Amino acid sequence: MPHKVGVILSGCGFKDGAEIHESVCTLLALDRIGVEVICCAPNIEQAKVINHLTGEEQSEKRNVLVESARIARGDIKDIKDVQADDLDALVMPGGFGAAMNLSNFAVKGSDADVNEDVARLVREVHKAGKPVCAICIAPAVVAKVLGAEHPVLTIGNDAGTAEAIEKCGAKHEGCAVRDFVVDRERKIVTTPAYMLGPSVAHVAEGIEKAVRETIAMIG
Repeated sequence: MPHKVGVILSGCGFKDGAEIHESVCTLLALDRIGVEVICCAPNIEQAKVINHLTGEEQSEKRNVLVESARIARGDIKDIKDVQADDLDALVMPGGFGAAMNLSNFAVKGSDADVNEDVARLVREVHKAGKPVCAICIAPAVVAKVLGAEHPVLTIGNDAGTAEAIEKCGAKHEGCAVRDFVVDRERKIVTTPAYMLGPSVAHVAEGIEKAVRETIAMIG
């Protein structure tokens, strides 16, 4: 039986949802390994809708689960229906959706709240001793949920974001885009991706390494 890996998406588009390049690179890396992917997202309204051509905020409303289904080609579950027992590992691509829809870290920083179903699944997977991988800004979600355990995480080298993550209780470690940071004790893997860029090739290399390390940690 192949391993089952949950992928939490946060919409579609880096300015208001899941970063599409990061999400596709994640799904491709997992598929290359041969695991079964279970995509999921919260069934909630997006915090904002951004016109990605102009960068301007729009007045329309969009749903995180519906938008995430674009990336998952419709094969996606409401995160409320996903349990830790269904998974062997969990991965969260980044994009501002992680900091606006999965949490409000983009607004509140270290005082952020995390969507209760996202927090539940991260906490349950971690408690079960299964690995968690977070990409780009998504480590902020892990820092907020698991900060009491002082996990070692990276978002690259942005001083302000690193400081906010450390205020959540995590320990930040600088990292290049083509690399990753692993907290072996807590089975947490993180990589900077588009927190650093500069291209999809660089991002894909870091994500591929982080995903492979995550799967290797499955007991």
